[in-house]
Amino acid sequence: MTRDEKLIQRKMSLLELAEVLANVSQACRIGGVSRQHFYDIKTAYEQGGMIALKEKSRRKSNIGNRVHPDVEAACLEMADAHPAYGMTRVAHELRTQGLMVSPGGVRCVWLRHNLETFRKRLQRLEEKAARDGILLTQEQIEVLEELRREREEVIETIETHHPGYLVGQDTFYVGYLKGVGRIYQQTAIDTYSRVGFAKLYTMKMPVAAADLLNDRVLPFFEKHGVPVLRILTDRGGEFCGLLDQHPYELFLGLHQIDHTRTRACSPQTNGITERFHQTMLFEFYMVQFRKKVYRSLEELQADLDVWLVEYNHRRPHQGKRCDGKTPMQTFLGAMTLVQEKLLPCPPDAA
Repeated sequence: MTRDEKLIQRKMSLLELAEVLANVSQACRIGGVSRQHFYDIKTAYEQGGMIALKEKSRRKSNIGNRVHPDVEAACLEMADAHPAYGMTRVAHELRTQGLMVSPGGVRCVWLRHNLETFRKRLQRLEEKAARDGILLTQEQIEVLEELRREREEVIETIETHHPGYLVGQDTFYVGYLKGVGRIYQQTAIDTYSRVGFAKLYTMKMPVAAADLLNDRVLPFFEKHGVPVLRILTDRGGEFCGLLDQHPYELFLGLHQIDHTRTRACSPQTNGITERFHQTMLFEFYMVQFRKKVYRSLEELQADLDVWLVEYNHRRPHQGKRCDGKTPMQTFLGAMTLVQEKLLPCPPDAA
């Protein structure tokens, strides 16, 4: 979690605390802030949402320290001509043209134009080519082709056609519960309908990951006559190992479920599960831990199960394919689609 995300979470916690206590003054005393600061946070959230809670820099730009406009234009031209070049390479190339600029100066130019990363420079080149119809060099064509392949790979990893086609699973660290210890949550979500499952454990082990599937996920799908075809996880030790020795891998093999792993250092590949974690954090854990003191894992699990019923059956979901329906409505509404997709081929079919 980044520094900005921690600050936003702290401000959101203050707003939620005031709502739970129904007393702004008491919430401000607990949070150690003034009432004016509280209402500034509340106004910003009401007008711009969570993004408006991001800390704004008070630093003023010193225009006199910027590079000459000709140098800045040359840096932008170099970003278009050679998007794969880093700031050091660009500074060196410009010096050979008689333009003196440091690598840090090149980066400052890129930051002002939102070009500080390779991907952003590729997107700028792509937009410029589509808008102006410029002729691309062989180097530019190659880097844009690489960007296109990456996009297709990401789309392929989250491809889902019907309930049960792809279930995302991940481990979520809940926190430390006094008298119990560290609490981990095994989470699973059907990526098509967004029906979610969660179970709490005191360990982060393969047997816990397999237990969630055995206890909650597979019985639900079997009840509705929908097979689970594929599971998407990250590359954590609780999910990955030797196929003939790892408990989780053995469980998937026993039930003939394909195992897909996210790309290395790319948690957004399993973004649906990550988003479910965020919803659960904001709507359940951050509220419940301020309303109640939990002394056992079973007590917390009971309240989590109640919240999951609310999430799956009564809470409208705005995600893709749900469009305001609840996850269970989306799941049940796609039963015909499941039957069509899984319809067996006739014996005499070619």
